[in-house]
This record gives sequence, structure tokens and C-alpha cells, in this order.
Amino acid sequence: MSSKPEQKETQQANGAVLPIVPMDCLTSPDRGQLVEPSDFLGSDGDGLEVVVLESRANAKGVREEDALLENGSQSNESDDTSTDRGPEPASPLKETSFSIGLQVLFPFLLAGFGTVAAGMVLDIVQHWDVFKYVTEVFILVPALLGLKGNLEMTLASRLSTAANIGQMDTPKELWRMITGNMALIQVQATVVGFLASIAAVIFGWIPDGHFSIDHAVLLCASSVATAFIASLVLGMIMIGVIIGSRKMGINPDNVATPIAASLGDLITLALLSGISWGLYKELESKAYVNPLVCAFFIALLPIWIIVAKKNAATREVLYSGWEPVIIAMAISSVGGLILDRTVSDPNFAGMAVFTPVINGVGGNLVAVQASRISTYLHMSGMPGESSETAPRKCPSPCSTFFSSDVNSRSARVLFLLVVPGHLVFLYTISSMQGGHTTLTLIFIVFYMTAALLQVLILLYIADWMVHWMWGRDLDPDNFSIPYLTALGDLIGTGLLALSFHVLWLIGDRDSDVGD
Repeated sequence: MSSKPEQKETQQANGAVLPIVPMDCLTSPDRGQLVEPSDFLGSDGDGLEVVVLESRANAKGVREEDALLENGSQSNESDDTSTDRGPEPASPLKETSFSIGLQVLFPFLLAGFGTVAAGMVLDIVQHWDVFKYVTEVFILVPALLGLKGNLEMTLASRLSTAANIGQMDTPKELWRMITGNMALIQVQATVVGFLASIAAVIFGWIPDGHFSIDHAVLLCASSVATAFIASLVLGMIMIGVIIGSRKMGINPDNVATPIAASLGDLITLALLSGISWGLYKELESKAYVNPLVCAFFIALLPIWIIVAKKNAATREVLYSGWEPVIIAMAISSVGGLILDRTVSDPNFAGMAVFTPVINGVGGNLVAVQASRISTYLHMSGMPGESSETAPRKCPSPCSTFFSSDVNSRSARVLFLLVVPGHLVFLYTISSMQGGHTTLTLIFIVFYMTAALLQVLILLYIADWMVHWMWGRDLDPDNFSIPYLTALGDLIGTGLLALSFHVLWLIGDRDSDVGD
């Protein structure tokens, strides 16, 4: 047998310099042909052993080289600086904090000004007769404004993910996604609008013990009509935004959901106010109008259901996507009850203008984060698959906000937008003389504390919820954003009401909270 030094020498030869055997050693001078293996043996058989060892070493070396080449290829595929790769489509995951902030900033400000406009509208319409005598309409406000989270933001997140993973590249795929998703959100809008009106009637009846069938039908007709029309308009806008974003090389996750919210609050609140006011005017002279409006939109449901069922991309959501939408509506309705109880008190009438702003900003930011995390997970596999990108069930705050992960980086960027954004929005409200509250230093401190705490809680919950749903075979695009935006409505309204109560108790008369 060969000694260990011989084995070492052979393996080194395989890795660096191969031994050179003269050709005259491999042929027989008298026969002119290759020497047989037996002719190449020495007396002790060492020669054959060396040849065998070289063969084994060469085979092993080839396998090692192949493995190294394979690993090197895989490493190059994941190396951003490699020059050997071909051109790849822009990935939303390879972004710096500056690029994230730059892409989010404009849609964030646009969405914020939309919520400011919605707040100004609510501050005006709260004095209309329909809001005075049918106060349950206030309960509908967060629930219907939350439709942007239940439906439009979910649609935006779903389409953003589809665009980022190449499911909307061909005209046929694009048309299939558009028709299926538009039909789906009309079904969801009609059902959620109807359920929101029932929740408003129940929450309005429990504290006072008073029930009016005319008011109940008015709430139903107003809610269903508002939800249907708003979802139709906003759904078409979302599709245009996502298609335009892809053509401009912008990550749709960063812009689609804030733009959905920017117009969503204003359009939804304007529709709710106008429709409820018009139906309230017809309540005495033409009582049949309210049930007729409600029946018309409900009668359209079978058409939208058939269209959504024919599309494989939306069929699953049509059957399984109701739980988050309905639960989110109920959570938002609790926030609406808080709003109704608070603004009905003349001491806190100034809260109305700020409620859509704080709720809208929090919902916009957490929707961006949830959509980004969902896209990040979809690029690594399918929901329910074991993935290194979804390793934890309950993350620590440090890992959510202070790690080097791309999602942690975006969480920091979104959180840092809260204070400057709200300062701009508060200044806009003050300059337009909106609300019943003067912006004093103590009021701004309480307001900013509530806003920062709301967004901090929401971003942490988003990090946990999206990964938790992913690990349980639930698509976060369809399930997470409704919960998160509804929690944003509840937390924002609750913290804002608490701030107003504290300001009133400590006697901040300079802010004129009670005027």
C-alpha cells in the first residue's frame, strides 16, 4: 500500500501540477502500442497503486472543482457587484434608505394632504343636519374610510406584488388581473358597506337604546352606495398608478398604497356626506328611495361574483378573503364609536378635523411597510414554505427597527417621516383655519406623542403579523393590510381622544379645545 506522503503528493499534484509521464513509457518499443496495465506494474505493485490513487484524486478534484464552480456561480448570482451576470430587472429589495425615502416622500405628502382635505370636509359636514340627527353616520366614517385599507390598499399590495414578480408583463396577464380584481373589490365593497351599516346601527343603539328603521335604511343605502362608487373609482386609479410605476422604474410598493389613501379618504368622505345628505332630504317625501338604492347595489352582486369566480387569480380571495375584511370593518367601527362619542361633546368638536389625518398617516405608512415585507417574502417562495426570510414568530423591537435588514431600514425611514409630515399637515390645517383648536406648543407635543406611538406600534405589529401569516400559509397581501389599517384607525382615534381629554382636564385654554 502507498504511504501517506505518497497520497499527499498525489493530491497536491491534482490541485496544482499534474505529473508528466513520457510517451515512451506508455508504449512498448517492440510492439508500438500502449503498454498493458500489467506491464506498468512494479514488482511490489506500487506503480498500480499510484495510478489508482491519481485516478481517485482526479475524480475527487473534478467533483470539488465542480462544486466550487457551482457555489461560485450561486455566490455571483447573489453578489450585487458581480460583472459576470446579465442584466436583471430592478429589484425593490436592493434599495438604500435614501432611495426608499425619496420614493415614499412624495406619495406620503400627497396622501397626507388628502387626509387633511378629508379632515376639513369632516369638520364642515359634522354640522349638517344628517350628522346632527343621525349621529350613527359618524360611526360609518372610520369603517368606510377604512375601505382603502380593506380593499384599495389590499388591491394595490396584491397588484404591486404581481407586478414585481412578473405576473403582469404581458397584455393578457394584465387584463386578467384587472378584470378579476375589479370584480372582486366590488363584491367586497358591497358586502362590507352593508355590514358596516349594520354595525353602525348596533353601536348607535347600544348606548342610547333608541332604534329607527328609517335611519337604519338610510345608513344602509348611504354606506353601500358610498363603498361601491368609491371602490370603483379608486380601483381604476390604483391600476393606472401601478402600471405607470412599472414603466417609470419605480417600485409600486412605495407609491401605490399612499396614493390609494390620498384620494381614498377625500373621495369616500365626500361621497358619504353627499349621498347621506341627499338621502336624508328624501327621507320624508320619498321614503322609497332609500330601500331602492340599497336593493339596486345588492342586486349587482351576482354579476361581480361570476366575473371574480372565472378568474383564477381572485377565486381564492373571493372564497377565503372575507375574514380580515369583516373583522377589520368591526375594528374600525369601534374607532367610529369613539369618534361619535367624542365629537358629539361640544368640548371636543375640534377633534373631527384631526382624526382622518392621524388615522390616514398611520395607515399609509404601515401599509407601505406591510406591502414591502410581503413582496420580500414572495420573492423567496410561496406562503407556508419554510424560508430563511421568515424565521421568527415574535420579533424583538430591536430587530424590527435597528437591524441591517432591508425591511428594518424601511421601518426606520417610515418612522422618521412621522414628525415632519405631521408638522406640515398641522400647519396646513392651521393656515386654512380648519378645526376648533389653536395649535399651541402643548397641543403639538400631545398630538405628536400620539402620532409617534401609533406608528411605532403599527410598524412593530406589521413585522410580526406579516411573518406570522406567511408561516401559516396565508398571503399577507390579502390578509395583513385590512387588520393593520383598522388597528391604525382604532389606535389613532383612541390616542387622539385621550389627548383631547387630557388637554381639557389640565386646562389648556390657549388651544381652545372646547370651542
